[in-house]
Amino acid sequence: MPRVTLGAWAAIAAVALVGGACAPYQFGARTLFREDIRTVHVPIARNDTFRHDLGPRLTEAVVRQIELRTPYKVTGDPNADSTLRLRVIQQGKSVLTEASSDDPRALDAVVGVSVDWIDRRGGPLLRDQWALETAQATQVIQSSRFVPEAGQSIQTAMQETIDDLADRIVSQMESRW
Repeated sequence: MPRVTLGAWAAIAAVALVGGACAPYQFGARTLFREDIRTVHVPIARNDTFRHDLGPRLTEAVVRQIELRTPYKVTGDPNADSTLRLRVIQQGKSVLTEASSDDPRALDAVVGVSVDWIDRRGGPLLRDQWALETAQATQVIQSSRFVPEAGQSIQTAMQETIDDLADRIVSQMESRW
């Protein structure tokens, strides 16, 4: 019968100790999100800008991201476990570079959104680490660069901005460590 050395016993004890200490850890994307929330109601985003299509487009992109990346089920029921309210507060474009004829060569399309995620009782679920304690909504601003000379349009830049905003908003729904 082979003899087990002291070094082998120490290695076995170390593996058992580390394995036992890691038992409460969980793996996978499910652990990134709150377990007390199962359903999310996402009403159509309010829009304070002159581009009336931004609200529905942003809502659609956020719903798509929630369904793809989270364990939450998006529902049309206002009595869901939580409600994610979106409000488009800013939209615009800014010129970055101009040609000698004052024609814009590169521009940024900018969209700003106010995000408020609340539970069924009205308590805030989304906390902005930089906001004041009295602030309810989190502000998210996103921009995308486009170059008209290269055939890019404001519409494609806006869609890219909306998709990036949706990604950032859903990332904010992850549980804090």
